[in-house]
Amino acid sequence: MTVAKPAVHRPQPTADRPAQFRYGIVFLLTLALVVFIIAAPAADWSRATAIAIEGLALVFAIATAREPQEVRRHRAVGVGAVMIVLIILVATGAAPRQLTDAANVIITAAIPVVILGGLLRLLRERGVTVQAVAGALAIYLSLGLLFAWIIGFITHVDSTLYFAQHTNGTEGDRLYFSFTVLTTTGFGDFSAATLVGHSLTVIEELTGQLYLVTVIGLLIGNYVGRQKTTSSPTP
Repeated sequence: MTVAKPAVHRPQPTADRPAQFRYGIVFLLTLALVVFIIAAPAADWSRATAIAIEGLALVFAIATAREPQEVRRHRAVGVGAVMIVLIILVATGAAPRQLTDAANVIITAAIPVVILGGLLRLLRERGVTVQAVAGALAIYLSLGLLFAWIIGFITHVDSTLYFAQHTNGTEGDRLYFSFTVLTTTGFGDFSAATLVGHSLTVIEELTGQLYLVTVIGLLIGNYVGRQKTTSSPTP
C-alpha cells in the first residue's frame, strides 16, 4: 500500500525572492524630511538628521529595487555605512557645507532613480495600486528637495546673493521656495535674482506641472477607475 506523502512547500531561494514594495514608507520618510527641514533650525545636528532621514528613505527604496535580494542587501548595507560616516562628519561640523550640499543632491537624486525601476515593475505586475501612487508621490517630493539642495549648493559656491530679497535664505527658506516653484504657487516673498536662479526656476516649474498633469494625474485616474470597476456589482 502506497502512502501519499504530504506536499512540502520549500521556501523560495533567497536570490529569487521578489522585493516587497515599500513606497508608502519612502513617501512618509520623504514627507517627514520636508516638514523637518522647514521647521528645524539651521544647525549641524539638524543637517545630520536630515541626511539620516533621506539616507533611510534611500535604503528602503533600494530594498524595493528589481535586483535579486542578495544584491539589494549588499547595496543597502553599503549605502547605510556611507550614511553613518557622513552623518558623523556633518554632526561634528567636520564636513564643509559644499560637501554636505553635494551629498544631499546625490542622495536625493538617487531616490527617484532607484524607485523608478521598481515602480515600473510594480505597474507591470499589479497595475496601479496605492503603493504605486505612493512611489510616484515620493518622486514628486524628491524633486522639490533636489532643487532646494541645488540652490543651497549654489549659494555656498557663488558670492552673489541668490534671492532678490538680498539673502541666500536658510535651508527651510530654500525648500519653501522650491515647493512654491514646483507647485507654481509663487507667493512672491522669495524670488530668484540671478540668471542661474531664473533658469532653475523655469525648469522646476515645467517639471512640476508636467509631472503632476501626466504621471500623477494618470496614476490616480487609473487607480480610481480600477477601484470603481472592482466595486461595481457583476450583472
